[in-house]
Amino acid sequence: MQANIPWALMSHLSVAIAGAGVFGAAAALALRKRGHEVTLVDPGPLPSPLAASTDISKVVRREYGTDTFYLDLGEKAIQGFRRWNEEWPEALYHEVGLLLLSAGEMKPGGFEYESRRTLLERGFTPERVTSAMLRERHPAWNADRYPDGIYQPLSGYARSGKVVERLVLLAREAGVKLREGEGFSSLLEEGSRVIGFTTSAGSEIRADRTLLATGAWLGHLLSLEQRLWATGHPVFHLRPEDPSLFEPGKFPVFTADIAHTGWYGFPLNDGVVKIARHAVGRRIHPEDPRSVTEQDHRDLRAFLTESIPALAGAEVVFTRLCLYSDTADGHFWIDEDPQRKGLFVAAGGSGHAFKFAPVLGDMIADCVEGKEFPGQDRFRWRTEKTEFASEEEARSRE
Repeated sequence: MQANIPWALMSHLSVAIAGAGVFGAAAALALRKRGHEVTLVDPGPLPSPLAASTDISKVVRREYGTDTFYLDLGEKAIQGFRRWNEEWPEALYHEVGLLLLSAGEMKPGGFEYESRRTLLERGFTPERVTSAMLRERHPAWNADRYPDGIYQPLSGYARSGKVVERLVLLAREAGVKLREGEGFSSLLEEGSRVIGFTTSAGSEIRADRTLLATGAWLGHLLSLEQRLWATGHPVFHLRPEDPSLFEPGKFPVFTADIAHTGWYGFPLNDGVVKIARHAVGRRIHPEDPRSVTEQDHRDLRAFLTESIPALAGAEVVFTRLCLYSDTADGHFWIDEDPQRKGLFVAAGGSGHAFKFAPVLGDMIADCVEGKEFPGQDRFRWRTEKTEFASEEEARSRE
C-alpha cells in the first residue's frame, strides 16, 4: 500500500468513518490525536447492541498457540489495557487469570501445549494444571474431565461494551464529529477514487479518506461476501445457584479444550456467568434474526453437565448471537481498496480482535496515513475467493 499524499502534506486530512465499534472508535480517536479532522457515523445507540464488540466481557489473552505474532501483539495490548486502567476513571480490564484446559495430556501441536511453549520462550511462567489442582482450587469444574492444561495469571477480560463507550466519549472530547443516529448508505466516488459517503439520513460526508469499519455488514456493503462474511456464535448468561463458586479467585476466565469444543467463559460479572462458543458458527446475513437455537441450548447443557456440573442446572437469563466479521484465514482486514483509492476498511475481526483494542487504533491510523504497521501483510486486501480455513489456533473446527 502506498500513500497518495506525501506525509508532509497530510497533517490536516479529513477522514470519514462509518461504524463506531471497537475498530471505528479506536481509529477515530487515534486519527484525531494525530491532528486529522474526523467524522464518525453510526446508527447507534452506542455502544451498539448489534456490534460484536458489545457485551459485558471479552477475553484478553496473549496465548495464541504457535503464533508468536499475536502473542507479541497481545502483550502490547495488555500493557495498553493496564495503562487505560490507570488513566480512566473506572478500571475496565480485569486481570483475573486464564485457565487453558486440555481434555487429555497436552501434546506438541495442541493449542494448550504450544501456548505454554511460546510463553516460556518469551519469559513467562505459566503454571501447569493437573486434575488435583483443578479440583482443589476451582471446585465448580469436573476435574476428571481435564487432566492437563495451564494457568496464566497475567491475562483476564475487559468490560467490552464499556470500553467502546469510553473510546467514543474520548473521541468526542478530542474533537471527533460524532453523528449518532446515521448509518452508512453508499459511497461517493469520482472516477476510481472514493471521496466520502452518503448516510441513511441523506447527508453527504466528503473526505480525503473514507474508512468503513462496519463489522459483519462490511462484506455485504462492498460485495465481498466470498471473502468477508458474517457468522453467528451463541452467547449465554447464566445465573448460578451458588455464586461463590464463580468468583474470580475460584473461577478465572477459561477455555475448555477450545480448539476441539469451542467453549470458553468468564467469572461472575454483574451476577451472571457468561459462556460462549468460538467455533465455525453459521453464516447468516447481518439483518437476519439473531436467535440462539434449541440445538445451541442442548450443546450448552451437555457441555456444562460434563465439564462444569455446578452450572448444569443454572438458569439462562440472556442469550445473543454474536456476529463475527469473518475472513477465511482468520486474520483481520485492514487495508486500502486497490481498485478505489481513498477507501479503507478495518474489519474481519473473526472473533478475536477486541483483545487488541489498545493497539488497533494506531494500526488503522497508520494504514490510513499510508504508513507501514504491524501485521500489514496478514491484514492485506484479499482478492482470492477461499473456503473457511482459519489460522487462529483456538478456533474450533468442530
